[in-house]
Amino acid sequence: MESVRVVDSLRGVDAAEWNALAGRQPFVRHEFLSALIETGCAAAATGWAPRFLLVRRAGALVGAMPLFAKSHSYGEYVFDWAWADAHQRHGVEYYPKLLGAIPFTPVRGQRLLGKEKDLLVEAALELACDLSSLHVLFPAEDELPALLRHGMMLRRTVQFHWRNAGYATFEDFLRRMTHQRRKNIRQERRKVLAAGVTCSWLEGGAIERRHWEFFNRCYRRTYAEHRSSPYLSLDFFLRLGAALPENLLLVIAERAGRPIACSFFLKDEGTLYGRYWGALEHVPLMHFECCYYQAIEYAITRGMKVFEGGAQGEHKIFRGLLPVEGPSAHWLAHPRFARAVEDFLQREGAGITRYVDELCEHSPFKQPQEEK
Repeated sequence: MESVRVVDSLRGVDAAEWNALAGRQPFVRHEFLSALIETGCAAAATGWAPRFLLVRRAGALVGAMPLFAKSHSYGEYVFDWAWADAHQRHGVEYYPKLLGAIPFTPVRGQRLLGKEKDLLVEAALELACDLSSLHVLFPAEDELPALLRHGMMLRRTVQFHWRNAGYATFEDFLRRMTHQRRKNIRQERRKVLAAGVTCSWLEGGAIERRHWEFFNRCYRRTYAEHRSSPYLSLDFFLRLGAALPENLLLVIAERAGRPIACSFFLKDEGTLYGRYWGALEHVPLMHFECCYYQAIEYAITRGMKVFEGGAQGEHKIFRGLLPVEGPSAHWLAHPRFARAVEDFLQREGAGITRYVDELCEHSPFKQPQEEK
């Protein structure tokens, strides 16, 4: 016998059962989502009310989907503010909307956990009928057919990823680049070193509470400099550090024996994910060292296939991170707005393709004929 339930917490869901469906990527695992919800970072009070779908057959969990009823569009990285504004101008409520995503995390991965993908999409759309819309952000490639089969509209955004072409060392990576780009990166790294900055990595259980407290200071400083409020709390980072130590990394930058900056990464078996950074002192070019060059060096040393540098930032291309398209799927309840968004997405999609092509023309890597 099959049943579909909606829950507002994972406390009643066995972690092993959930993780058997979720796989190894840390962001969709029971521990990560529970840390977000139970520390209050993703909760009704912050505009992220959990509405998780659970599919059980003969009592066993065979499907699941992390969903949130959103009362705003912050922390998503797929921007629909114009859609919300159009609804409001026509007297139609846009919020709450239903969101299938990992809060504050623009990383592709499973959103339809298990094999019951069509059933999960159907259940999510039924749940969204009482709201304005359903949005599934950064789903895995094999989930797109089920989403599109049920009438959801495809949207693509641009991210920047580094891929390991079998590099043996960081210098090997640099040798594949054009002379000018190779020269620029070497100069940037030398300038940071000449400023007296050294970087060290901390992994897993070596990350202690004092390190998380220092990182949190840096993280909050970044948001303060941009006159905004951070989404995540020290409680969340401490909880994550205890629950998923094998997936966590910090880069700590020091000068004159004192820590001055920190970058936070997560990893799984083949991918390194850049997430947050902050500095208590300004040192020119230190951001590139802590967030990109250290990460690329780490990935090469450990034979990792991909380093995901996240959304936005054309400057990443010059450091070896190339543009890739990240998908999302959307359904709007109001037919008139759905048609308008469909037309918009067709135009936007063509623009995104041209944009990626233009960005690739500025690749820092040698062309095949130059390799000879």
